[in-house]
Amino acid sequence: MFFWKRAKGEQPKTRDLDRLSTSLETNLKWLRSNLFADDDTIVYRRFKTKEPTRQCVLIHANNMTKHEFLSDYIVRPLMISSLPRELHGQRLIQHITEQVIQSDGATVFSSYEKLAEGVVAGAGAVLVEGCNLGISVDAQGWEKRSVTEPQTESVVRGPRQGFTEDLGVNVSLVRRKILSPELKVRMMDVGLQTRTKVAIMYVEGIAPKELVDEVFQRIERIETDAILESGYIEEFIRDSPNCPFPTIGHTERPDRVAGKILEGRVAVLVDGTPFALTMPFLFVEAFQANEDYFHHWMVASFHRTLRYISFFLTTSTPGLYLALVTHHPQLIPMSLSISIAAARKNVPFPAMVEVIAMGLVFEILREGGVRLPKPVGQAISIVGAIVLGEAAVGASLVSAPMIIVVGVTGVAGFVVSKLNDTAVLIRILLVFTSAVLGLYGFLFGIMGIMVQLASMESFGIPYLSSLTSLTIQGSKDTVIRLPWWRMVLRPRHLAPKNRERLHRQSRSKTK
Repeated sequence: MFFWKRAKGEQPKTRDLDRLSTSLETNLKWLRSNLFADDDTIVYRRFKTKEPTRQCVLIHANNMTKHEFLSDYIVRPLMISSLPRELHGQRLIQHITEQVIQSDGATVFSSYEKLAEGVVAGAGAVLVEGCNLGISVDAQGWEKRSVTEPQTESVVRGPRQGFTEDLGVNVSLVRRKILSPELKVRMMDVGLQTRTKVAIMYVEGIAPKELVDEVFQRIERIETDAILESGYIEEFIRDSPNCPFPTIGHTERPDRVAGKILEGRVAVLVDGTPFALTMPFLFVEAFQANEDYFHHWMVASFHRTLRYISFFLTTSTPGLYLALVTHHPQLIPMSLSISIAAARKNVPFPAMVEVIAMGLVFEILREGGVRLPKPVGQAISIVGAIVLGEAAVGASLVSAPMIIVVGVTGVAGFVVSKLNDTAVLIRILLVFTSAVLGLYGFLFGIMGIMVQLASMESFGIPYLSSLTSLTIQGSKDTVIRLPWWRMVLRPRHLAPKNRERLHRQSRSKTK
């Protein structure tokens, strides 16, 4: 009796039921008691075929599938069909797949694992009595956000389409930009629990095969429970993980991804996020904007030059101000030096405390404006900066020149948004080195940053390769953007085997 009770209470092990059973009841019992236990969203729809009667069941996840599709193209065709008596097992499943189910997304599976993966991904699984095989039919039907203009990369002139959270939509947006069979998409699943779908896109013949293989291998080596956003993958596969400078680009614009791919880069799209990754990412890319390639080349070059100047201002202005006021006042014109000294006469704090305190207050206001709802955040950031600045100067807690320095630093940082967070860390470093050694410390800090940049790589390509190019062709899209008819070749370090971008016939017409 004891042994009978023990045997009755035992549950089948996963390895014993890795493959489906020919008994429909056994399969359903295992699914309800183990794989989908305590999951009320899983629907089991039982039905029968016509003569000869065969028991069938459709399994799907509620709110993940299109109910009309399941009814019209799976359940109804099976219920009105007369399946041949002589067909059993694999032959019967093949007959149903090819002649009964009216869907182009039907695949056959034989294991519980494949059944579960399909159901949780939005497919309908069909099991038939007497068959140890099942049919998975794509029937995804969850709510999707429509294609809208990206909020983080808005443009005055250019396409207004942005990626959504649906991977299929995002891949199609890029395909519409590059109507070529050379555009390749390699799919893979990442995350032991989330099984997030990831698409690796590149143009065969332009992107180096070594780069494509390196990207694929790095993503393949990721072993984690969840991938909920492309930032997870970026942190796992990036070069120089302890350096704040980005070595992988991110964007939510299909036109930008298409442009990067056509230069020889690789794009990674992740299901569930509108942000795509592009690699390799070089330092010069942080100063390039979408509209640079839609405006006249002279206007684009002027705006790009402004970004370089703004990056220098946002990182160096507080450090230079502190070095000059504290250590080298003789380098400041006499009238300006007297004006600064008069403004700081009643300020009780040293210049270094003043710089750090005001920088910290500015970052707090900026962070608060970002996290709050948009209408409230804008009001808080603008009104807070004005009120606090006026009050601080009126109470002699900070000097008026310091407010100007903080204002210039903050506004200049917004011009180069891709490096804004990195600029904050560089700014803090230069403030401390300038406070200790003055201009010597400032220059030492700049030299250290340049050495760091020169030693970095992004997927095997030097981080400063575009800026240090000694060829005219390699420098045509750096600080200055020359006209399209002058940019004949792709960057040598990105597409070494297929560099020709403007064909000879077109070149002759532009001369």
